[in-house]
Amino acid sequence: MDVFYFGSLFFVSFFITHLVCRYADQLGLVQAPNHRSSHTLPTPHSGGIGIVLAGTCAGIYAVWGQGAQGWIVLVLSLVLAMMGLRDDVSPLSARLRFMMQMMVYTLLLWTLGSFADLWHTFAAQPYGGWCAVFFSGLLLLSGLWWANLFNFMDGIDGLASAQAFFMLVMAASLGALFSPQCMDTHLWLWMLGVAAATAGFGVINWPPAKIFMGDVGSMYLAFFIFVSTQLSIQERWLTYPVWLILGAVFIVDATITLLRRMIRGERWFEAHRSHIYQQLARRLRAHRPVTVLTIIINVMWLAPLAWASLAYPYWAWYCVMVAYVPLIVCAIFFDVDLRKRLHA
Repeated sequence: MDVFYFGSLFFVSFFITHLVCRYADQLGLVQAPNHRSSHTLPTPHSGGIGIVLAGTCAGIYAVWGQGAQGWIVLVLSLVLAMMGLRDDVSPLSARLRFMMQMMVYTLLLWTLGSFADLWHTFAAQPYGGWCAVFFSGLLLLSGLWWANLFNFMDGIDGLASAQAFFMLVMAASLGALFSPQCMDTHLWLWMLGVAAATAGFGVINWPPAKIFMGDVGSMYLAFFIFVSTQLSIQERWLTYPVWLILGAVFIVDATITLLRRMIRGERWFEAHRSHIYQQLARRLRAHRPVTVLTIIINVMWLAPLAWASLAYPYWAWYCVMVAYVPLIVCAIFFDVDLRKRLHA
């Protein structure tokens, strides 16, 4: 059954992505290159529709008979996907996008009980109410930042799809290794289902890409990964250090780029091509080496550290530090704009 289930999701995503690619002209889904893009030829986008539809099929199968929570999460994911598709066709204002994201992520955290968990954690402590409010706000901001940074990092062929596939498969594998009971949960099945859907899209998105993911796909994947983070932590088969390590490449690049642009007074929320991975792709004159390098870092460096953070819980946050420090150093080294500013 599992082979048929994952194979079907892979094929559905691949087939729908192929259809979008084939009829992109008629659908108005062809992106012309501009000064903010990393491609040089008109290329179809919004191929993430395949991920969304196949992922939704996986979600319906996973949450069937599981109660209201799963259905609410499913609906919220589709709200963000539809917003992303609307933005692909005709760009929305940054303010409207942010307001809608805040509404959806607030409803998500309320539905998952994350706010309530924080309140119960701090309520009995001095100033517990203020602590609960502070950490609730921090959790919401982390969700909003993850949603936008994942979208920012979807700028070259194959990068975002490879990252999402790695995070979901590695998280599910670590959960199965350290908490085998998680394999009986709907979340575990849903995670691997979305990973299969991402792989189906990734075949066509692999450099040189025939189609881009678009906001419809990046918004959906970012949301689903955040959902997986919160639920796997609540169910105690994964931890915050694990997820921080698995997402380290994207977090470091996007955060350093954001800080640099804010310091320089640039409109950081607008599209640009000054991310470190984009600078590296221009220097190498190809997307594939950057995507392959990211996969190698994830598999050879971050995956073992994520495993170590679960195998040796006392050292979990040290593993996070070991994961991030070399990436930050390398990011600064490869960030030409930042190096020029530091030397000025």
